[in-house]
Amino acid sequence: MTDKSNNWQRETDAEGIVWLTIDQAGASANTLGRELMEELNDILGELEAQRPKGLVIQSAKANFIVGADIREFTHVKTPDQARELIRRGQAVVNRLEGLRCPTVVLINGFCLGGGLELALGCDYRVADDADSTRLGLPEVRLGIHPGFGGAARLPRLVGATAAMDMMLTGRSLSARAAKKIGLVDHAVPQRHLQRAARELIRTRPKIKQASGLAALGNHALVRPLLARVLRKKITAKAHPEHYPAPYALIDLWRKHGTDKLAVLRAEELSVARLVTGDTARNLVRVFFLQERLKSQGDKKAFTPQHIHVIGGGVMGGDIAAWCALRGLQVTVQDRNDGHLAQVVKRAAKLYKKKLKKPRLVQQALDRLMPDKQGQGLAQADVVIEAIFEDIEAKQNLYREIEPHMKEGALLATNTSSIPLQVLGEVLSDPNRLVGLHFFNPVAQMQLVEIVTTPDTHPDAAKKAAAFTRHIDRLPLPVNSSPGFLVNRVLMPYLLEAVTLEAEGLAPKVIDAEALKFGMPMGPILLADTVGLDICLSVAEILSKELGVEVPSRLRELVKAGRLGKKSGHGFYRYDKQGKPLGTKAGRGEYCPPDTQDRLIARLLNEALACLREGVVSDANLLDAGIIFGTGFAPFRGGPLHYIEQAGRDKLAKKMDDLYKNYGERFPVDESWLTSERRSE
Repeated sequence: MTDKSNNWQRETDAEGIVWLTIDQAGASANTLGRELMEELNDILGELEAQRPKGLVIQSAKANFIVGADIREFTHVKTPDQARELIRRGQAVVNRLEGLRCPTVVLINGFCLGGGLELALGCDYRVADDADSTRLGLPEVRLGIHPGFGGAARLPRLVGATAAMDMMLTGRSLSARAAKKIGLVDHAVPQRHLQRAARELIRTRPKIKQASGLAALGNHALVRPLLARVLRKKITAKAHPEHYPAPYALIDLWRKHGTDKLAVLRAEELSVARLVTGDTARNLVRVFFLQERLKSQGDKKAFTPQHIHVIGGGVMGGDIAAWCALRGLQVTVQDRNDGHLAQVVKRAAKLYKKKLKKPRLVQQALDRLMPDKQGQGLAQADVVIEAIFEDIEAKQNLYREIEPHMKEGALLATNTSSIPLQVLGEVLSDPNRLVGLHFFNPVAQMQLVEIVTTPDTHPDAAKKAAAFTRHIDRLPLPVNSSPGFLVNRVLMPYLLEAVTLEAEGLAPKVIDAEALKFGMPMGPILLADTVGLDICLSVAEILSKELGVEVPSRLRELVKAGRLGKKSGHGFYRYDKQGKPLGTKAGRGEYCPPDTQDRLIARLLNEALACLREGVVSDANLLDAGIIFGTGFAPFRGGPLHYIEQAGRDKLAKKMDDLYKNYGERFPVDESWLTSERRSE
């Protein structure tokens, strides 16, 4: 017997087992929205009366359930509305848990957020052991914590330590890792999923719960101690005023432990408060900004197989290594054997960290081929030039390689600031050149600026964006202008930090002020990480084109060979592992009250100027670029969004004051003036 609703298909087999398959209509992935949950609730009501031999929930799509429907969050305006949404979700999971028959969920692909909370309502969980399977509760990344019973059920199932680690970090687990901690009962190949479900329903083994040391963390006497440890770990990464969700979750668990009814009530109240707060609203905004960036590239438009990278320095080598990690065949060309050896060495370190399994590490290394003579050039679908920032050197290279590239291949430069119009002058077809501006470190920074001119071939721009999506990066279309978007907005912020240091402020004090604002890394440490020589190069270009003042202190450090992290000494010193020394600011250290304003104001001012000049097409793309390209405090929703939230007139007054106090470094862009103020 088969029944079908909009999103669920129900079939009862000869053994009396109900197979309930989720296949959300009109969507590429399943999400737990209102309609889907209401249909499931109705089905569960019918099953309560039917009393089947067992229930199996599975997905017809490549993923089980990727989470709650985040679009519904944007319609929640009050805590009461939020509580109603949460109660509805909790009620459905409770009803599933209360069925008087064994229940099994078959997990494939992503099982995240509300999807995993639904799975926790079943008696048994069986996961496909493919590499694509991931289980997690990433709600903290949206400024909330689990609300459909995850905080009540997960610690009881896997123990406090494993559960809190999953919920506080938002990290997802593979099927085998989930099996190891007891989150799933079995991790088996996809072809064995249904067989495993039948066996569980037939034998009805004891439902798992944490035991021994895993259960000890939930004890009332242990929870306060463990909660203090968890808060300390979180404080090192997230300020409670900026990101309240992890702290709310710790307090909820410390107070109620595994008392399910109490935790469910506390979840409802806590998530309702969080989801209507500024942090959650802004992090949801960031989620949609990320989706907007993803939409800028269409993988179907171009499917590259072979990538050729010219330049085996840190940036070129890391771009090559990342492309090979993402499954592409890569050749990397450099005249220096030592550079190529370092490329492979760094790649091996990256692959061991990301892939872990020796077989997968070796496969990735096999895709990365050192190519001193450049033999891979003629076969490449994408050629990326990543040599040092010198116009003449880049132009000479283009003259040499253009005749040998295959027809239709994409030619891209990773220049950080040189206009494409200048670089392309020596090409027979200058409009085939695009910018693919990656950021350091390549393996961590998601953004890639897709740099074009008004004359760039549309196909070249489409190929560049498609390639970026194939390597799981976020393409941001920008117009070719000095510094493009990210470096142009970031550089005044970094240079103001250098100026503050030259005035006598300790680097750690300057960085501490940026961290208080919400930046993930201080500007001094960021400059060291990027490389002071790179900063100087970009600053010099912006100085010529836009009149940006270059502090003499920056030139002094570069001349002295203090280039930052890569040389072991910049503003900070670095140990052999590359960790900075002396970065924690102590109490009572000198810090003028306008330090933070000086840093942030220059960044905001430049962001407004870039929007006014059309460096990017709209404010949302600019905010997305600065968040994902610089790490700008995500909980603030982007620099332009922050200006509106904090008050444009209030911030404009600060800009006026800074201009009066410090002069031309603080030019007040005309965009600060609202239409009302302009007409005065």
